Amino acid sequence: MLNEFLYAKIHRATVTEANLEYIGSITIDKALLDEVGIKKNQKVEILDINNGERFSTYVIEGEANSGIICLNGAAARKVQVKDKIIIVAYALLNEEEQKTFEPKIAHVDGNNKLIK
Repeated sequence: MLNEFLYAKIHRATVTEANLEYIGSITIDKALLDEVGIKKNQKVEILDINNGERFSTYVIEGEANSGIICLNGAAARKVQVKDKIIIVAYALLNEEEQKTFEPKIAHVDGNNKLIK
């Protein structure tokens, strides 16, 4: 049996831009994506800490080490620049994988740089 589990999380990222005119998605600093293993075009959920919004979209790679977290298209209406968000991705795991799998979690500072 497959069950859905947390695969990766970028915790308390700061929204740097909201671009209503773009055709959907979230642009995320490539360094953050690489840290947690989230891929370009992968589905993610966005959880806005400031207003409680929860929604799904897909990932666009932003420039590495730029700190960019930009909600695009319709998603731009659900956030404000400077909002704190949690970006999560899930994976389907079989019963054997469920025993040992650990999600990758990145904590970031106010400039979306990794906190070690």
